[in-house]
Amino acid sequence: MHRYFVMPRLRIPFYIWIQYLMLFIYHIIIDFISTVSRTWIGTVLSILWNWTGGWFSWTRQSDVMLRNVEKKILSCLKTAYKRFYVDIGSVVGQSDKIWTISLNDESPKTPLVLLHGMGAGLALWCPNLDAFAATRPVYAIDLLGFGRSSRPKFASDAMKAEAQWVESVEEWRREVNLGQFILLGHSLGGYIATAYAIKYPERVRHLVLADPWGFTERPTNAYEKAQLPLWVRAVATAVQPLNPLWAVRAAGPAGRWLVSKTRPDISRKYNGYVPDADTVIPEYIYQCNSQTPSGESAFHTLMTGFGWAKNPMMRRLDQLDPALPITVLYGSRSWVDNSSGQVILEHRGHTNTYVQVINGAGHHVYLDKPDLFNRFVLEACARADMRDPRDARAILPAPPAAQAQPTPQAPPPEQAAIEQAPPSEPAPATQSTPPS
Repeated sequence: MHRYFVMPRLRIPFYIWIQYLMLFIYHIIIDFISTVSRTWIGTVLSILWNWTGGWFSWTRQSDVMLRNVEKKILSCLKTAYKRFYVDIGSVVGQSDKIWTISLNDESPKTPLVLLHGMGAGLALWCPNLDAFAATRPVYAIDLLGFGRSSRPKFASDAMKAEAQWVESVEEWRREVNLGQFILLGHSLGGYIATAYAIKYPERVRHLVLADPWGFTERPTNAYEKAQLPLWVRAVATAVQPLNPLWAVRAAGPAGRWLVSKTRPDISRKYNGYVPDADTVIPEYIYQCNSQTPSGESAFHTLMTGFGWAKNPMMRRLDQLDPALPITVLYGSRSWVDNSSGQVILEHRGHTNTYVQVINGAGHHVYLDKPDLFNRFVLEACARADMRDPRDARAILPAPPAAQAQPTPQAPPPEQAAIEQAPPSEPAPATQSTPPS
């Protein structure tokens, strides 16, 4: 009688088959998308989506709508303010203009200049402006390519695009006639502010970085460390050729609704400042980002994956003036890697570097904990007023009249294109005093 050896049946659970099948499909999709994005097809698709706003520009947006919704937000301010365009010439486009508001510009204290983050606008600083302007001149601008500023086509090279932003800030400073100033940047604004301080250290009295983007190196296995599901990785890779906020424009008339549903937390935090914030804030963000995505495309040029820069600032810390005072403010719940704050502290020492993590705050640290944020910024401003640690090196010549910090002045008529008041407004838009 013959005996046959029977192999035992190997039973593999169904969910394991599915897992391996999904992994196989994921790699096929990634390889396909990577190939397409490197071809002319990917380039054409990217251009169509980035510059037409998808769906053939069916967005519900206009400069008038943006102006009106911005005015609604700024009506919460108790401090009188001026708003005007500053003509900076042909920095990127043929005739670039930067939209600006100024508060308390007659004060002799060191001016504070605010640079917002990606996809934002100057009106989102409204929880902070009154506190800042109580002691000094304050200038908030829409970065070139965002908000109501000009939207030229930036260079497609990361370093060139960064340099264009830096030069736009410098030309703006020159036209507004500021000497030294305190420079505060949030997120992308922090990245640009740092790049500016590297090139023009003599102009920056104190550098304040609020949850700055683009400082750390991108990890080699970023998605794996974040433990993202396969489908999320596939989607993230698929949209890499597109601008970060392409979906807002692709949604067309539903863009404002999309903003309100994806980030309802932002609107809620403005409820104590802006009347009808649940409607007004999503409308403002939508109007800022439904137009030609000039600054957004430049940000896309700078980034490698949404959370990292192609040329991170960590590589350039040694290019910052070691005597330049720097304050770094992080939110404890932010998605931005705050380890860079400790690295900056170790690299520069404790003499002129101050790092503070604000408990309970996220990436929008100026909005999540405005009272604490305002306090830390005002402390940095007070340090800047007391002395410039670089005075002994005579970086800047003293002003000829009183040997003191020059008083910033509003730009003369030939230097700034003043906004025309709409017919319904009794007062010109250049001097707007919101109700207290």
